Amino acid sequence: MELLKKLISGSANQPEHKHNANPTLHWHPVKNEVDIQHIIERSEQKPCAIFKHSTRCSISELAKNRLERQWTLPDESIEMYFLDLLAHRSVSNHIAEVFSVHHESPQLILIHKGEAVYDDSHTDITIANLTEALADLKI
Repeated sequence: MELLKKLISGSANQPEHKHNANPTLHWHPVKNEVDIQHIIERSEQKPCAIFKHSTRCSISELAKNRLERQWTLPDESIEMYFLDLLAHRSVSNHIAEVFSVHHESPQLILIHKGEAVYDDSHTDITIANLTEALADLKI
């Protein structure tokens, strides 16, 4: 009888415990140039990544959702920052200038020791690529 209930509810092949789609990815908002300075300072202790997201772009939404769904990195390894491009376009321009990266949307920029050491955009934004970039830092 229990199996029948699971089949009807669509949970026969799912674990018994509740699944959290985002167990470890914690976004820190970026809203101004002071936040960028904080990221530069923070990146001296640990790598930081800025995800530049356009809320009107389906590719940006895809990249964001993929990061959240596939996230496996521990909090100790990286800090993740989130910039809403539409709400804070001038901050996005500031990021491009400070880190000498061409503006893209969506875009993921890895900051280490105050410098952009990796950036990717669109469908190239993946956990695998970010993990590889972190490994290249040899921390």
